[in-house]
Amino acid sequence: MDIITLTTDFGMDDAYVAAMKGVILSINPKVTIVDICHTIEPQNIAQAAFVLSTTYHYFPEGTIHIVVVDPGVGTERRAVLLTTPWAFFLAPDNGVLSYIIEETPPEDLQAIALSNPHFWLFPVSATFH
Repeated sequence: MDIITLTTDFGMDDAYVAAMKGVILSINPKVTIVDICHTIEPQNIAQAAFVLSTTYHYFPEGTIHIVVVDPGVGTERRAVLLTTPWAFFLAPDNGVLSYIIEETPPEDLQAIALSNPHFWLFPVSATFH
């Protein structure tokens, strides 16, 4: 079973969470999407890092954890894919994955900058890209 978790500061009062889920499901309609939290305080990287670090352990091996909490969203800040032996983490390169990095042996980590436009949603928006 493919599982993707979502942790964002989008809130639940607009269409952003639904749009994100729609994009994911258009790529893989069989994936299970789990909402960890969408009420992270706006742009609070430390809070998002803490919430993720206290929840990811409870998911099956191979789970993809997506975090969208970034004061620099819509800027040139790159996204990063962090792989570990048990999970994948997709997030802005802003420190939100710091707890994951600290508790994982360096030899078990691989970070990949996601810079290939093939994987971007066009046109690039201030919220999604």
